[in-house]
Amino acid sequence: MNDTRQRIALLSKALDLLTDRPIKVMEVCGTHTVSIFRQGLRSLLPPSLKLVSGPGCPVCVTDQGEIDAAVSLAGINGVTVATYGDMLRVPGSGSSLMNERARGRDVRIVTSADQALEIARNEKTRLIVFVAVGFETTAPSTASVILDAHRDRISNFTVLDLHKAVPPALEALASDADIDLDALLLPGHVSVILGLSPYGFLPERYGIACAVAGFEAEEIMLGLVEVARQIKEGRPRVASLYGQAVRAEGNPFARSLVDRVFEPGDSSWRGLGEIPLSGYALREEYSSMDALKRLDISIRRTPPPDGCSCGEVLRGVMTPRECPLFGNLCNPSHPVGPCMVSGEGSCAAHFRFSAGGDDPWKR
Repeated sequence: MNDTRQRIALLSKALDLLTDRPIKVMEVCGTHTVSIFRQGLRSLLPPSLKLVSGPGCPVCVTDQGEIDAAVSLAGINGVTVATYGDMLRVPGSGSSLMNERARGRDVRIVTSADQALEIARNEKTRLIVFVAVGFETTAPSTASVILDAHRDRISNFTVLDLHKAVPPALEALASDADIDLDALLLPGHVSVILGLSPYGFLPERYGIACAVAGFEAEEIMLGLVEVARQIKEGRPRVASLYGQAVRAEGNPFARSLVDRVFEPGDSSWRGLGEIPLSGYALREEYSSMDALKRLDISIRRTPPPDGCSCGEVLRGVMTPRECPLFGNLCNPSHPVGPCMVSGEGSCAAHFRFSAGGDDPWKR
């Protein structure tokens, strides 16, 4: 532990030396956001380095209209909605999946797409809707169960496909002058699937320094030192400091599963709006498993809850504490928006880990 503390202290000093002008770094991954807060790393950063959270929480970026569609599906007789736990608590415009379950609707928590398919295998008289959220990390598992259901002719399994692709969202952020990013701490789990080349446009087109890093304190600090060095030298690039998990080519097999089942489609992101080709649409061959088509439900444009600044937090233009609802009208027990619901949400992490207490690196 002492050796770790010494190395992190040296990395903190290196950041001091490398940041001779203000720089703005966004950590994209929700797991990075939680790790940074939990490990108190912001206290080790020089004043000239501003670290902001980005749209790396899949529950958080799910658009309000998409939440409302999931709630609508839960209200249909004979339908079972299966999804990940955090999705139940996200408030819709008039209800939530949790409220629908309290009213007697069949809404179940699953921990994997396979578990949702297993429900369909065992309960053939009900139509199972798997509400599929996530980025490139979870899309392969959804693709895999769709292929299984198609092969085995499981006709009562459908998917509300809300998967989103990270690189188009990063381009939307990079091209937004209001955000004005200097560097990105790229998402580790997504990069396991994608590899490094899909990020190449960021340094080449926008001059943004990039690094993929692990999730321990030392790994995150190394990532920040890497992007600060790139900025100092004026040589932005995509660097990987997470070699034990991320290969340059990513995971070709996982990507091939996704390509077989999905095709690029436009998608709406909370805070970012509709981004062209940033979603995964089911190919025609598997359209019978599209819950929206099967049940004639549409996703409508719906405004976020009144006063909720989750969208601004996801864009990195506002910190959680700058939201007037933070900590009083909006808290983990009574969340107004998904950033306070999800375990990877910036607001929830900020509330949990920075509401007071001592600095772990000054003990």
